[in-house]
Amino acid sequence: MSEDVIKGKWLQLGGKLREKWGKLTDADVTQLAGNREYLIGKLQERYGIAKEKAEVQVKEFERSLR
Repeated sequence: MSEDVIKGKWLQLGGKLREKWGKLTDADVTQLAGNREYLIGKLQERYGIAKEKAEVQVKEFERSLR
């Protein structure tokens, strides 16, 4: 899924993001605004995981949306 599609469907995705990653705040989700790298950084920060693991989780999430 391209970043443009993600940005276009951001409101719909906000709820799914919070379901998947409950430690993300509403403010986090609002600030993400479709920015994949910001999401990866927030996952690292909130969950204390490595960038590579966060990237894998985001890729899996993207695949689940198809």
